[in-house]
Amino acid sequence: MKSSIKMWTRRRMLRGVLAGGAVTVGLPILDCVLNDNGTAFADGAPLPTRFASWFWPCGIGEQQWAPKSAGREYELPWEMAALQPFKERLNMFSGSQVFLDGVANQTHFTGVQGFMTGKVTHSGEYFSSVDAIIAETIGGRSRFKSLVVVCDGDPKASWTAFAGGKVPGEVSPAALYTRLFGPGYTDPNAATFVPDPETMVSRSVLSGVSDQRAGLDKALGAADRHKLDYYFTALRALEQQLDIQLQKPSPLPACTKPDEAKDDGHPISLALEAMARHDLFCSLFTHALACDQTRVVNLAMSQGMTRFRQQGDPTGHHAYTHEEPMDPKLGYQVKCSWFQQLYFKHLYNFAAMLDGVKEGDRSLLDRMMLFAYTDHTAPRLHSVLNYLFITFGSANGRMKTGMHFPTPGDTAARVTFTIQQAMGVQVSSWGTGSNHVTSPVSGVLV
Repeated sequence: MKSSIKMWTRRRMLRGVLAGGAVTVGLPILDCVLNDNGTAFADGAPLPTRFASWFWPCGIGEQQWAPKSAGREYELPWEMAALQPFKERLNMFSGSQVFLDGVANQTHFTGVQGFMTGKVTHSGEYFSSVDAIIAETIGGRSRFKSLVVVCDGDPKASWTAFAGGKVPGEVSPAALYTRLFGPGYTDPNAATFVPDPETMVSRSVLSGVSDQRAGLDKALGAADRHKLDYYFTALRALEQQLDIQLQKPSPLPACTKPDEAKDDGHPISLALEAMARHDLFCSLFTHALACDQTRVVNLAMSQGMTRFRQQGDPTGHHAYTHEEPMDPKLGYQVKCSWFQQLYFKHLYNFAAMLDGVKEGDRSLLDRMMLFAYTDHTAPRLHSVLNYLFITFGSANGRMKTGMHFPTPGDTAARVTFTIQQAMGVQVSSWGTGSNHVTSPVSGVLV
């Protein structure tokens, strides 16, 4: 079968026309372009390695959350119970810190500055974050070097920074959808019409490539046909979710006209609403990574001083980290814990989406690294001590998984240095001052 469809290269996309405008739908990596073992492309080229960063605000609380055992025989903290199905495919790094070297701790910033850029400064400069360095290494041949989104509607909450400074995050799933599926640029003077997001979603970009898809189905084996059907079904379900958000609601007699409505990138304070946007972004990310439109994606839920709150409660997560007393019996802040557990449930959702995409003998999650980090592990204290980091996936076999690595008192920059090495960045040292390192976390890399 592979020899009969040589025209279907590993970079092949379906291209069509919808409402007079060009549409492009990338394809996942099909078995027919792989070797017989599903471990590489048929021509011997390795399958791509991808990277995702995921920021959640306000840590995991100051109780004794770190597992007591190192290595494989450890228990996940109870607030992270949602991640249990992936325990053998994730790593936990606990106990490290960011050394300030006399620099004032700018809460919700300096800690992240330290481990994401390798240095802390009086000026608060923030350049060349870890994810951007990785994107420069592995993202150059993709359509997008990296993609950056923020779930709360504030583009400045992005932690991605190239050499020129921070990159604002996209706040609208509909806009990201258009960027991925549309032509990418609309010339107002062009003779051809380019469909807007509403037209694209309501009519489906998939209809624009239906003839090519039918021809491809005839050329594929049963396993690839099943994979393609699963892929397009999931993609159409995503379109339908976005379609709901773009449709005008039915009129209600008691409703008065508010200020001009904004798209679905409007600022969000309700935590559950933000998590719905989070899952839309993650679904789009999964598609973009699977189709090699990008190899690096970055999601920030919000600023560290998050506005997220529960329905009916005017006090938000960040305010509770300051104001909520520790429960004398439980030993932690109960309302804060609700938010922390919610975040990890949706981190699970992202990992599950990535794991649902099969590439040869593994899943997309196995062939990449998903790096989860926060601003303060002990949010009530706003310290830069005892950080928690989580990684999912083996970075295409370069990193061991299923282990807890305690690094008490060490610089957190060692963790991000390790991540760079696992992702193929040719770096022999990282960080400045007391955060300078020349060796990775022991026992992690293969």
